[in-house]
Amino acid sequence: MNPLVLICIFTFMIHCTESTVYSMRLAGIRTRQIAISMSFVTSTLLVSRLSNMFQAPLLGAMVDSSIIEGTPILSLETSFRVVIFAAFLGTLTGALFTSSSVRIYGTAITRFLKNGSLPKTFGSFFSISELKNWPHYIKLPSFSSLKNIVLSPIPKSFLIFNIIVTSVYTVGVLCSLLAGAIVPELRSTAIQLSGIVNGIATILLTIYVDPAGARITDQTFHHKRPENHVKSVVFFLLAGRLLGTLILSQILFKPFSIYIVEVTKFLSQYFVLG
Repeated sequence: MNPLVLICIFTFMIHCTESTVYSMRLAGIRTRQIAISMSFVTSTLLVSRLSNMFQAPLLGAMVDSSIIEGTPILSLETSFRVVIFAAFLGTLTGALFTSSSVRIYGTAITRFLKNGSLPKTFGSFFSISELKNWPHYIKLPSFSSLKNIVLSPIPKSFLIFNIIVTSVYTVGVLCSLLAGAIVPELRSTAIQLSGIVNGIATILLTIYVDPAGARITDQTFHHKRPENHVKSVVFFLLAGRLLGTLILSQILFKPFSIYIVEVTKFLSQYFVLG
């Protein structure tokens, strides 16, 4: 299999999984089990973490091979943009199956309350008797469901920074890898500098995105808001992620890569060679 295709598959899985966990908010509200639903987020993201374990070395190998073979930077950049598009496709797939995810997570939470075992809970979905029920869980979104989406309770900062955070997280590591290919003699430093890109996203996520979403979810749980406010949060989280991976990440990819290159050169000049 073409290594780029394999990387795209893992990228797809990462972003698809991370998109489906947004529906955990709704599942927690409907089952009245917020704590369990949040713990399920960590369990579900194991798929994303495992995919990343395979994706990251493949990306590194792609850069090393490009440097050794003298592949033009533009060719490597194009390959990375294909990877970013795979992230969008994964997000889109996760968004399309949001209603299905709510049903699956809701059922999983109910079963976990009965058996108290996470392996048993997830294993029950793959039993022979359960396979016939799988079509019951599949529900694609309809335009009628969008009627309940409201913008008024959602902070503007939440809407804006959610798009920025998603796009930055999508390209952070890729920017550092491309920077390492641009300055191959300093690529170890460049790769380590992905944190200066992702750090921006982490700060914005911590200050503007997570608290606003958690506040609306908790208020809904305590019957201070209607359920459609949580639906709106999930909708705008996914919409922001779609816009971030499809458009803004493609725009930011090259500038952020150059930014890392310049910081790498600065560090090598003033701290390494000093």
